[in-house]
Amino acid sequence: METEIKNITAQNSKEIFCMAGELIRKGELVAFPTETVYGLGANALDGEAAAKIYAAKGRPSDNPLIAHIADMEALEPLVKQIPSKAKQLAERFWPGPLTMIFEKSELVPYGTTGGLDTVAVRMPNHPGALEFLRACHVPVAAPSANTSGRPSPTTAQHVLQDMNGKIPLILDGGKVGIGIESTIVDMTAEPPMILRPGYITKEMLEEVVGAVAVDKVVVAKSVSELGTGDYQPKAPGMKYRHYAPKAEFMMYEGSRENVIAAIRKRQQEEQAQGKKTGIICTDESKNRYQGVHVVSIGSREQEETIAANLYSVLRDFDDTDVEVILGESFYGDGLGQAIMNRLIKAAGYKLINADEKI
Repeated sequence: METEIKNITAQNSKEIFCMAGELIRKGELVAFPTETVYGLGANALDGEAAAKIYAAKGRPSDNPLIAHIADMEALEPLVKQIPSKAKQLAERFWPGPLTMIFEKSELVPYGTTGGLDTVAVRMPNHPGALEFLRACHVPVAAPSANTSGRPSPTTAQHVLQDMNGKIPLILDGGKVGIGIESTIVDMTAEPPMILRPGYITKEMLEEVVGAVAVDKVVVAKSVSELGTGDYQPKAPGMKYRHYAPKAEFMMYEGSRENVIAAIRKRQQEEQAQGKKTGIICTDESKNRYQGVHVVSIGSREQEETIAANLYSVLRDFDDTDVEVILGESFYGDGLGQAIMNRLIKAAGYKLINADEKI
Protein backbone atom coordinates (compact mmCIF):
# COMPACT_ATOMS: atom_id res chain seq x y z
CA MET A 1 0.00 0.00 0.00
CA GLU A 2 1.26 3.47 -0.89
CA THR A 3 0.76 6.09 1.83
CA GLU A 4 -0.06 9.60 0.62
CA ILE A 5 0.45 12.79 2.61
CA LYS A 6 -1.93 15.63 1.83
CA ASN A 7 -1.45 19.16 3.13
CA ILE A 8 -4.81 20.30 4.52
CA THR A 9 -3.74 23.91 4.85
CA ALA A 10 -3.74 24.30 1.05
CA GLN A 11 -6.55 25.88 -0.97
CA ASN A 12 -7.77 22.51 -2.24
CA SER A 13 -8.31 21.15 1.28
CA LYS A 14 -12.06 20.70 0.73
CA GLU A 15 -11.36 18.07 -1.93
CA ILE A 16 -8.88 16.37 0.40
CA PHE A 17 -11.40 16.23 3.25
CA CYS A 18 -14.02 14.72 0.93
CA MET A 19 -11.54 12.06 -0.19
CA ALA A 20 -10.56 11.34 3.42
CA GLY A 21 -14.20 11.07 4.51
CA GLU A 22 -14.93 8.63 1.73
CA LEU A 23 -11.99 6.45 2.80
CA ILE A 24 -13.33 6.37 6.37
CA ARG A 25 -16.82 5.38 5.21
CA LYS A 26 -15.27 2.58 3.12
CA GLY A 27 -13.63 1.16 6.23
CA GLU A 28 -10.11 2.48 5.60
CA LEU A 29 -7.70 4.30 7.92
CA VAL A 30 -6.76 7.99 7.79
CA ALA A 31 -4.26 9.78 10.05
CA PHE A 32 -5.22 13.34 10.98
CA PRO A 33 -3.98 16.15 13.22
CA THR A 34 -5.66 17.30 16.42
CA GLU A 35 -4.56 19.94 18.93
CA THR A 36 -2.99 17.19 21.07
CA VAL A 37 -1.29 14.59 18.82
CA TYR A 38 -1.97 13.02 15.42
CA GLY A 39 -4.72 10.40 15.46
CA LEU A 40 -5.18 7.22 13.42
CA GLY A 41 -8.84 7.26 12.43
CA ALA A 42 -11.41 4.67 11.37
CA ASN A 43 -15.21 4.50 11.40
CA ALA A 44 -16.08 4.12 15.09
CA LEU A 45 -19.30 2.29 14.18
CA ASP A 46 -17.49 -0.37 12.14
CA GLY A 47 -15.85 -3.07 14.24
CA GLU A 48 -13.84 -4.39 11.27
CA ALA A 49 -12.47 -0.92 10.56
CA ALA A 50 -11.51 -0.53 14.22
CA ALA A 51 -9.68 -3.86 13.99
CA LYS A 52 -7.50 -2.34 11.25
CA ILE A 53 -6.34 0.30 13.73
CA TYR A 54 -5.19 -2.38 16.18
CA ALA A 55 -3.39 -4.23 13.37
CA ALA A 56 -1.64 -1.14 11.99
CA LYS A 57 -0.44 -0.05 15.42
CA GLY A 58 0.27 -3.50 16.85
CA ARG A 59 -2.03 -2.40 19.68
CA PRO A 60 -3.42 -4.79 22.34
CA SER A 61 -7.09 -5.47 21.58
CA ASP A 62 -8.24 -4.64 25.13
CA ASN A 63 -6.89 -1.09 24.88
CA PRO A 64 -9.99 1.02 24.08
CA LEU A 65 -10.21 3.63 21.33
CA ILE A 66 -11.60 7.18 21.55
CA ALA A 67 -14.52 8.17 19.32
CA HIS A 68 -14.05 11.67 17.87
CA ILE A 69 -17.05 13.85 17.01
CA ALA A 70 -17.50 17.32 15.50
CA ASP A 71 -20.62 18.49 17.40
CA MET A 72 -22.81 17.65 20.39
CA GLU A 73 -25.55 16.19 18.17
CA ALA A 74 -23.17 13.33 17.35
CA LEU A 75 -22.76 12.36 21.01
CA GLU A 76 -26.30 11.27 21.89
CA PRO A 77 -26.50 8.24 19.53
CA LEU A 78 -23.23 6.85 20.95
CA VAL A 79 -24.19 6.77 24.64
CA LYS A 80 -27.01 5.55 26.87
CA GLN A 81 -27.19 8.81 28.77
CA ILE A 82 -25.35 12.08 29.18
CA PRO A 83 -24.91 12.91 32.89
CA SER A 84 -25.51 16.53 33.87
CA LYS A 85 -21.86 16.93 34.90
CA ALA A 86 -20.78 15.72 31.46
CA LYS A 87 -22.97 18.37 29.86
CA GLN A 88 -21.33 21.00 32.07
CA LEU A 89 -17.84 19.85 31.13
CA ALA A 90 -18.73 19.69 27.45
CA GLU A 91 -20.08 23.22 27.58
CA ARG A 92 -16.83 24.44 29.15
CA PHE A 93 -14.16 22.33 27.45
CA TRP A 94 -15.53 21.09 24.09
CA PRO A 95 -14.14 21.42 21.56
CA GLY A 96 -10.90 20.81 23.39
CA PRO A 97 -8.42 18.29 24.86
CA LEU A 98 -10.93 16.50 27.09
CA THR A 99 -12.18 12.93 26.61
CA MET A 100 -15.19 11.70 28.59
CA ILE A 101 -16.23 8.11 29.19
CA PHE A 102 -19.93 7.14 29.02
CA GLU A 103 -21.99 3.95 29.00
CA LYS A 104 -22.07 2.99 25.34
CA SER A 105 -25.19 2.53 23.23
CA GLU A 106 -25.84 -0.56 21.10
CA LEU A 107 -24.66 1.46 18.10
CA VAL A 108 -21.03 1.32 19.20
CA PRO A 109 -19.34 -2.05 18.53
CA TYR A 110 -17.18 -3.74 21.14
CA GLY A 111 -14.35 -3.64 18.62
CA THR A 112 -14.13 0.09 19.23
CA THR A 113 -14.39 -0.07 23.03
CA GLY A 114 -11.89 -2.86 23.67
CA GLY A 115 -14.73 -5.14 24.79
CA LEU A 116 -16.06 -2.67 27.36
CA ASP A 117 -19.62 -1.46 27.90
CA THR A 118 -18.30 2.10 27.99
CA VAL A 119 -17.16 4.40 25.19
CA ALA A 120 -14.66 7.27 25.31
CA VAL A 121 -15.64 10.36 23.32
CA ARG A 122 -14.01 13.69 22.56
CA MET A 123 -14.47 16.73 20.32
CA PRO A 124 -11.05 18.02 19.20
CA ASN A 125 -10.26 21.71 19.04
CA HIS A 126 -8.45 21.75 15.71
CA PRO A 127 -10.01 23.26 12.57
CA GLY A 128 -8.58 20.59 10.29
CA ALA A 129 -9.74 17.77 12.56
CA LEU A 130 -13.26 19.21 12.77
CA GLU A 131 -13.51 19.63 8.99
CA PHE A 132 -12.29 16.07 8.52
CA LEU A 133 -14.83 14.73 11.02
CA ARG A 134 -17.68 16.62 9.35
CA ALA A 135 -16.65 15.15 5.99
CA CYS A 136 -16.76 11.62 7.43
CA HIS A 137 -20.45 11.79 8.50
CA VAL A 138 -19.66 9.13 11.13
CA PRO A 139 -17.82 9.28 14.47
CA VAL A 140 -14.14 8.46 14.03
CA ALA A 141 -12.33 6.12 16.43
CA ALA A 142 -8.73 7.25 16.80
CA PRO A 143 -5.80 6.47 19.07
CA SER A 144 -2.47 8.19 18.44
CA ALA A 145 -1.08 7.44 14.97
CA ASN A 146 2.10 5.65 16.06
CA THR A 147 3.31 2.10 16.47
CA SER A 148 2.01 0.93 19.84
CA GLY A 149 4.45 1.77 22.62
CA ARG A 150 6.41 4.40 20.68
CA PRO A 151 6.27 8.15 21.35
CA SER A 152 3.08 9.68 19.97
CA PRO A 153 3.37 11.66 16.71
CA THR A 154 3.21 15.45 16.75
CA THR A 155 3.95 15.93 13.03
CA ALA A 156 2.85 14.19 9.84
CA GLN A 157 6.44 13.00 9.32
CA HIS A 158 6.30 11.22 12.68
CA VAL A 159 3.19 9.41 11.45
CA LEU A 160 4.91 8.47 8.20
CA GLN A 161 7.83 6.95 10.13
CA ASP A 162 5.47 4.47 11.79
CA MET A 163 2.60 4.07 9.31
CA ASN A 164 4.21 4.24 5.87
CA GLY A 165 2.76 1.45 3.75
CA LYS A 166 0.14 0.57 6.39
CA ILE A 167 -2.47 3.26 5.72
CA PRO A 168 -3.60 5.05 2.55
CA LEU A 169 -3.66 8.67 3.73
CA ILE A 170 -2.09 11.11 6.19
CA LEU A 171 -3.61 14.58 6.54
CA ASP A 172 -0.78 17.02 7.21
CA GLY A 173 -1.83 19.97 9.38
CA GLY A 174 1.67 20.88 10.55
CA LYS A 175 3.03 20.47 14.08
CA VAL A 176 0.34 20.09 16.75
CA GLY A 177 -0.09 22.68 19.48
CA ILE A 178 -0.37 20.91 22.86
CA GLY A 179 1.77 17.83 22.22
CA ILE A 180 0.34 15.37 24.77
CA GLU A 181 -2.89 13.39 24.64
CA SER A 182 -6.22 14.60 26.02
CA THR A 183 -7.31 14.37 29.64
CA ILE A 184 -9.63 11.37 30.10
CA VAL A 185 -12.41 11.54 32.70
CA ASP A 186 -14.71 8.63 33.58
CA MET A 187 -18.21 10.11 33.79
CA THR A 188 -19.72 6.76 34.84
CA ALA A 189 -18.02 7.18 38.23
CA GLU A 190 -19.12 9.46 41.07
CA PRO A 191 -17.28 11.65 41.59
CA PRO A 192 -15.92 11.73 38.02
CA MET A 193 -12.48 10.14 37.86
CA ILE A 194 -9.41 11.15 35.89
CA LEU A 195 -8.00 8.09 34.12
CA ARG A 196 -5.34 9.96 32.15
CA PRO A 197 -4.02 13.45 32.96
CA GLY A 198 -3.65 16.05 30.24
CA TYR A 199 -3.88 19.75 29.47
CA ILE A 200 -7.25 19.99 31.23
CA THR A 201 -6.21 19.64 34.87
CA LYS A 202 -8.01 18.36 37.96
CA GLU A 203 -8.27 21.93 39.23
CA MET A 204 -9.88 23.10 35.98
CA LEU A 205 -12.41 20.27 36.11
CA GLU A 206 -13.28 20.90 39.74
CA GLU A 207 -14.03 24.54 39.00
CA VAL A 208 -16.92 23.28 36.86
CA VAL A 209 -18.29 20.14 38.55
CA GLY A 210 -16.86 20.07 42.07
CA ALA A 211 -14.94 17.06 43.39
CA VAL A 212 -12.99 14.97 40.89
CA ALA A 213 -11.10 11.77 41.81
CA VAL A 214 -7.84 10.50 40.30
CA ASP A 215 -7.24 6.86 39.39
CA LYS A 216 -4.24 5.23 41.10
CA VAL A 217 -2.72 4.47 37.68
CA VAL A 218 -2.28 8.20 37.07
CA VAL A 219 -0.02 8.70 40.08
CA ALA A 220 1.74 5.31 40.10
CA LYS A 221 5.52 5.49 40.28
CA SER A 222 6.23 1.77 39.95
CA VAL A 223 4.85 -1.31 38.23
CA SER A 224 3.81 -2.76 41.59
CA GLU A 225 1.48 0.21 42.14
CA LEU A 226 -0.39 -0.50 38.90
CA GLY A 227 -2.05 -3.67 40.11
CA THR A 228 -2.26 -4.95 36.53
CA GLY A 229 -2.79 -8.73 36.36
CA ASP A 230 -6.29 -9.23 34.94
CA TYR A 231 -6.93 -5.49 35.13
CA GLN A 232 -8.87 -4.23 32.11
CA PRO A 233 -8.16 -0.58 31.23
CA LYS A 234 -11.15 1.74 30.72
CA ALA A 235 -9.04 4.27 28.83
CA PRO A 236 -6.00 4.30 26.53
CA GLY A 237 -2.59 4.31 28.17
CA MET A 238 -3.60 2.88 31.55
CA LYS A 239 -2.07 -0.59 31.41
CA TYR A 240 0.73 -0.82 28.87
CA ARG A 241 4.15 0.75 28.43
CA HIS A 242 3.79 3.79 26.22
CA TYR A 243 5.74 6.59 24.56
CA ALA A 244 9.05 4.71 24.82
CA PRO A 245 12.24 5.51 22.89
CA LYS A 246 14.44 2.69 21.65
CA ALA A 247 17.24 3.41 24.12
CA GLU A 248 17.11 2.42 27.79
CA PHE A 249 15.44 5.33 29.58
CA MET A 250 15.42 6.16 33.28
CA MET A 251 14.08 9.14 35.22
CA TYR A 252 15.51 10.82 38.32
CA GLU A 253 13.40 12.53 40.98
CA GLY A 254 14.38 14.52 44.06
CA SER A 255 15.82 17.95 44.81
CA ARG A 256 17.17 19.78 41.77
CA GLU A 257 20.82 19.67 42.86
CA ASN A 258 20.69 15.99 43.79
CA VAL A 259 19.01 15.08 40.49
CA ILE A 260 21.69 16.91 38.50
CA ALA A 261 24.47 15.28 40.54
CA ALA A 262 22.96 11.79 40.21
CA ILE A 263 22.51 12.12 36.44
CA ARG A 264 26.08 13.36 35.96
CA LYS A 265 27.42 10.48 38.06
CA ARG A 266 25.36 7.88 36.13
CA GLN A 267 26.47 9.42 32.85
CA GLN A 268 30.11 8.95 33.83
CA GLU A 269 29.47 5.34 34.88
CA GLU A 270 27.69 4.48 31.61
CA GLN A 271 30.39 6.14 29.52
CA ALA A 272 33.09 4.24 31.43
CA GLN A 273 31.38 1.07 30.19
CA GLY A 274 31.48 2.37 26.63
CA LYS A 275 27.79 3.25 26.44
CA LYS A 276 26.71 6.42 24.67
CA THR A 277 24.38 8.45 26.85
CA GLY A 278 21.82 11.18 26.35
CA ILE A 279 20.33 13.57 28.88
CA ILE A 280 16.87 15.16 28.94
CA CYS A 281 16.92 18.36 30.97
CA THR A 282 15.46 21.88 30.84
CA ASP A 283 16.56 25.34 29.74
CA GLU A 284 17.32 26.08 33.37
CA SER A 285 19.74 23.17 33.83
CA LYS A 286 21.22 22.46 30.40
CA ASN A 287 24.50 24.27 31.15
CA ARG A 288 25.06 21.96 34.14
CA TYR A 289 25.70 18.96 31.89
CA GLN A 290 28.32 18.00 29.34
CA GLY A 291 28.01 15.74 26.33
CA VAL A 292 26.96 15.58 22.71
CA HIS A 293 23.38 14.53 23.40
CA VAL A 294 22.24 16.91 26.12
CA VAL A 295 18.76 18.07 25.12
CA SER A 296 16.53 20.66 26.75
CA ILE A 297 12.88 19.64 26.60
CA GLY A 298 11.69 23.17 27.44
CA SER A 299 11.43 25.58 30.36
CA ARG A 300 10.13 24.77 33.83
CA GLU A 301 8.74 28.31 33.87
CA GLN A 302 6.59 27.43 30.86
CA GLU A 303 5.38 23.84 31.21
CA GLU A 304 3.52 24.13 27.90
CA THR A 305 6.89 24.09 26.12
CA ILE A 306 7.83 20.82 27.83
CA ALA A 307 4.54 19.19 26.81
CA ALA A 308 4.88 20.42 23.23
CA ASN A 309 8.43 19.08 22.85
CA LEU A 310 8.16 15.84 24.85
CA TYR A 311 7.44 13.32 22.10
CA SER A 312 9.62 14.94 19.45
CA VAL A 313 12.60 14.86 21.85
CA LEU A 314 12.05 11.15 22.55
CA ARG A 315 11.72 10.43 18.83
CA ASP A 316 14.84 12.44 17.99
CA PHE A 317 16.87 10.20 20.29
CA ASP A 318 15.84 7.25 18.12
CA ASP A 319 17.79 8.85 15.25
CA THR A 320 21.02 8.85 17.28
CA ASP A 321 23.36 6.13 18.54
CA VAL A 322 22.46 6.83 22.17
CA GLU A 323 22.05 3.65 24.23
CA VAL A 324 21.01 5.13 27.59
CA ILE A 325 18.85 8.22 28.26
CA LEU A 326 18.85 9.91 31.67
CA GLY A 327 16.02 12.33 32.39
CA GLU A 328 15.07 14.91 35.00
CA SER A 329 11.62 14.62 36.56
CA PHE A 330 8.90 17.24 36.13
CA TYR A 331 6.60 16.84 39.09
CA GLY A 332 4.22 19.66 39.76
CA ASP A 333 0.60 20.61 39.84
CA GLY A 334 -1.51 20.90 36.74
CA LEU A 335 0.29 20.09 33.51
CA GLY A 336 3.35 18.77 35.36
CA GLN A 337 1.37 15.69 36.40
CA ALA A 338 0.49 14.93 32.78
CA ILE A 339 4.08 15.39 31.64
CA MET A 340 5.48 13.12 34.33
CA ASN A 341 2.77 10.52 33.67
CA ARG A 342 4.03 10.21 30.09
CA LEU A 343 7.71 10.18 31.00
CA ILE A 344 7.36 7.52 33.70
CA LYS A 345 5.56 5.27 31.21
CA ALA A 346 8.21 6.01 28.58
CA ALA A 347 10.86 4.93 31.07
CA GLY A 348 8.98 1.74 31.90
CA TYR A 349 8.62 2.98 35.51
CA LYS A 350 12.41 3.18 35.97
CA LEU A 351 12.29 6.04 38.44
CA ILE A 352 15.32 6.68 40.67
CA ASN A 353 15.20 8.77 43.83
CA ALA A 354 18.28 10.98 43.64
CA ASP A 355 17.89 12.11 47.26
CA GLU A 356 18.52 8.53 48.37
CA LYS A 357 21.52 8.13 46.07
CA ILE A 358 23.44 11.16 47.30
